Formats: sequence, structure tokens, C-alpha cells
Amino acid sequence: MKDLIRLIASLPRRQKQIVLAVMDLCVLPLMMWLVYAIRLAKPNVPVMQGLDFWYIYVGFFGVAVFALLSVYSAIVRSFNEDYLLRISIAVFIQIVGLYAIKKLDLAFIPMSIPLMYGFVLFSWMWWSRAVIRYATLKTFAKRQNRKRVAIYGAGLAGQQIAEALKRSDDYLPVCFIDDKASLHGQSLSGLKIYPPKRAANKLGSFGIEEILLAMPSVGRARKKDIIESFESADVKIMELPGVTQLVDGQVSVSDIKEVDIIDLLGRDPVPPKPELLEKNIKNKVVMVTGAGGSIGSELCRQIVKHQPKMLVLFEMSEFALYSIDRELQDKGTQVVPVLGSVTNQQKLERILQQYAVQTVYHAAAYKHVPLVEANPFEGIYNTSIGTARSVDAAVSQNVETFVLISTDKAVRPTNIMGASKRMAELYCQGLASTQPKTQISIVRFGNVLGSSGSVVPLFKKQIAKGGPVTVTHPDVTRYFMTIPEAAQLVIQAGAMGTGGDVFLLDMGEPVKIVDLAKQMIRLSGFYPVDDQGIGDIAIQFTGLRPGEKLYEELLIDADNVEQTDHERILKSFEVFYSFAEVMNTFNELERLCLDEKNKDALISILLKYVSGFNSS
Repeated sequence: MKDLIRLIASLPRRQKQIVLAVMDLCVLPLMMWLVYAIRLAKPNVPVMQGLDFWYIYVGFFGVAVFALLSVYSAIVRSFNEDYLLRISIAVFIQIVGLYAIKKLDLAFIPMSIPLMYGFVLFSWMWWSRAVIRYATLKTFAKRQNRKRVAIYGAGLAGQQIAEALKRSDDYLPVCFIDDKASLHGQSLSGLKIYPPKRAANKLGSFGIEEILLAMPSVGRARKKDIIESFESADVKIMELPGVTQLVDGQVSVSDIKEVDIIDLLGRDPVPPKPELLEKNIKNKVVMVTGAGGSIGSELCRQIVKHQPKMLVLFEMSEFALYSIDRELQDKGTQVVPVLGSVTNQQKLERILQQYAVQTVYHAAAYKHVPLVEANPFEGIYNTSIGTARSVDAAVSQNVETFVLISTDKAVRPTNIMGASKRMAELYCQGLASTQPKTQISIVRFGNVLGSSGSVVPLFKKQIAKGGPVTVTHPDVTRYFMTIPEAAQLVIQAGAMGTGGDVFLLDMGEPVKIVDLAKQMIRLSGFYPVDDQGIGDIAIQFTGLRPGEKLYEELLIDADNVEQTDHERILKSFEVFYSFAEVMNTFNELERLCLDEKNKDALISILLKYVSGFNSS
């Protein structure tokens, strides 16, 4: 029998439809005879007396009506409300047809026959398809390997994914979990609905291996609370994509994905202000330095959404430039890739002039603290001197707006990387004090989730290998923000500048890195090893790296800060030096960097000008 089912299931779609139609063509006349036999209580009964070859009319008319309503076009395994509605309409039409034959005296049809026939016909169409569906699923499903799943959310998305899971080879839905009290104890799609607390206690007895979050529109904060409530349970948390990815109203098993830690640490984003996003971009020529980096590439993605006249990508890494250029080519904006270094002022000026650039977002910089600590001259040259030459080029070519992307590591830094960024800020502040035509702004923020310098990709790789997950110190904390939110806020902050402004992005609450590691391990379906050595993946403390701080700050002077019109953007008023003094200092820095011999002299300059700098 299974061989026959497999043979039919392997037929082309058109041949399957023909098989169903022929089956109905044979059965419909038998059902008409059956209702006459039941009605007159004898098997040997004349059917539709007066109409010769009635069985041909009944069979072909019934099949034709079903075909016109696309009953045969529907996939039997997707047995849903739409399919049943089509069958109901087709049955009704045939009932009306029988009454019409009776009314026209074309055949003898008792008054009850059409209704009886309609009931039997609907039953046949329902049960025959249900049996086909059941037999097919029974034949092909690998039930012994299916993961038992609880679905959190009994809304439309939850119902759709439950039906999809029932037809899948990989998952078996066991129950629903929902916060709504009025649903508790009820059944939906054959699955009972439990409140969260009761469900948490029953996960083990039900043998549930995964919890699937089927709430596409839930906020990040709520999602985080739900996941934390199941931390003690030995289950993996999965989710459906965001509501914007489910606009067609259909959910499939392929939509299921692992919960991304980025979705939990990032706050619910504040809607951006369109006028700020477009001010320095729409119908303007924009250039992004470091366009292939984590922040630079996301800035480019955000910029092309707001209709710039042209986007110039300036990047010294060939592969990074190739990647972002290829990604943006089909976005409807003219994109110009330029391979070059920000330390080459002559080339910068030529590019700015050639393309008449109006806005520059300067994201080019070295970001890895230990690497810059080991290569201080190159770090200062690329980040500090590179920024000076970039902003000098912008001012000399009358660029309208120059925005420096800075970091929280520039505040009381304990490393060369942070100090190089603060020196870059000082140069921009000093140059802005001369009141050039170019509006110069600085935007400072903390870590972005998922960037090449973030711990998140590192932890993912370590977990995939079975651990250990390496954390520098039990108490190390960091601020985090998603890359898209950071890029949008950078653009909006830059649009609010008046010259020499230092903007700070509200990073929310700091996160302990060890807690981040534990949560990522749990989301991957494992347990972090505890003090008794029980668990799946160990967390190993490696000690602070050269130049690394336990915590980062966004403010040098917490008293000189004011709120802007944007609730996530602050403005800081900080001490800076005259441009003449800064210019002389940068000349000396450049000389030291090119010589690469006197590190002590380099450090002494940083100690003098970078407030709170503590060289390791």
C-alpha cells in the first residue's frame, strides 16, 4: 500500500489532478444511487427515472463544477478553510442543479434527494481528502526523529506555524503557550493552550525540546523577558521572523530561526525623524570613508534608502570595498567605489572635487584595541592623522558637512586606540573653532552588536566549536547598540550639528560580558558550566588585554551635557584646544609616526592632550 502511495505521490502535479478527477467521476454516480437506495429503502431502485445515462451527467457535471472552483488545483496536504469553502460552494451548486432538473421535469427526483446527495457528496469530498492527506503524511513523515515543540503565541502566526509543523518531517507541535488568560485551558488546532508558568513546569513531562516564539510583532524587551523565564528549562528557544517579513500572512517551517542575541540586547528602536535622515543626504553627493567596515557599510545601506544623488565609497581594503559595492549596485543609487587611504590627502581632495561631494561620514579607523596597542605608530597615523587629512580635505573643497564617527573608548582611554580617537576629536574641534564653511560634527557611541570588533561573532564561533567561551574578566561591562540603530542615529546627529559639536548616542544600560556569554550559550540550547562543573560549555576568564578597561564611558565631563530634540541623542560641551596648538601637535605626531622610533615622545603627547589617558 505504501508503495502505491509513494508512486502516486511521485506523479507530476497534472497527473495527480487527473487521478482525483477520475476517482470522483467513478464515485459520484455510486453516491447518487446510494441516496436513492436509502430514500426508498431498497437497493434495486430506479435512479433519476426519465433521464437516460444519468450516471454520465452526474459524474461529469460534478467533476466539472469541482474543476471550475479549482478544487483539484489545491494541494491535498494543505487542507485548510479555503479548500473546504471551495468544496462547500461546489456541493451547493450541484444541489441547486438537482432541484433545477426536478423543476424542469427532466427526471424523477424526490424533494429530499438533492439535500441527501449534497450531504453525502460533501462527506465524500471531506473524508476522501482527509484520508489521502493522512496516508501521505503517515507514509513520508519521519515521526521518530521529529522534535517536540511548544509554540509561544496562539495568534494567527502561531496557528499557521502549528499547521505547517504538523506537515513537516522535523517538528511535532505539542501545545500552545499564551499570556492571554481567556485562552488558557482551551484547544486550538488540536493543541491545548497553557499559561507560561504552568507550561514551564510541564516542559519536561511533555518531552518538549524547543520553544518556538510565534509573536512576530513583539518588542525586544518583552522577547527578552519571555526567554529569561525559560532559562531554567532544558529547551532551545527558536523564533519566527519579524512582522515585516510575514506581510503575506503565510508562515512556513523554513521561517524558523534561532533567536539572535542582537534582538535581545538591542532596545526597541525609536522611530527616526525623516527630516534629520534626509537633511544631509537626499539629492546630495555623499561620501563614506571606511565604507567597507561594520559601521561604514551600514551607513551606506541607510544612506541609499534616502535618495542621495551619488554615494562615493572610500575604502582601503579591496575585498571590503568589493563586497559593499556589489551589495549596493542594485539599490537605484549611483555608487562609486574608490580604493584609497584616508592618509592620502591629495587623493581625498581630488575625489571630493571630482564628484562635488557635499557630505562626508568619516568612519575609517582602526578599532581592535590589542592590535593598535601593539602597533601604536600605525594606529595614530591611520586614525588621528587620517582624520586630520580627511577633514582638511573636506574644508579645502568646501564640503558642506563632515561627521566624525568616534567611540566611547576616547573617554579617559587606557589604550592607544581610544587615545587616537580622542586626538582625532580634538583636531576636528580645533578646526571647527576657526569657523570654516564646512560644518564639522563628532558622534561618539559604544559597541555595536555583530560588528567585526564585537564579542558576539567570537562567542558564536566558540559555542559552535563546543567552547570554551573566553571572557577577559568577570566584571567587564560594555554598552551595546545594534548596527542599524547606530547608523541611523549617526546620520540624525550629524544633521543637528552647527559646528564642533560632540554628540553622544544614548546606549541604554551597560551589559556584563559574562552575562552576555551565558545568555548566548543558553540560546544555543546548551548550559554554561557552573561552579560545580555541571554544564555543556565552559566560560574561561583570560584576563584583561593590553589597554582594555573594565568599563567604558561616553562622557569626559558629565556636567556639561544637554538633551537634544532627539531622545536618544545628547550633546556634550567639552574642553578643546586652539587650532594653532592642535596643528603643531599633529605635525609632531606625524613626524613621530613616520620615524617609528620614539614611542615615549608619542605617549607624552597623548598624556598631555588626552584627558584621563592612562598608558599601559
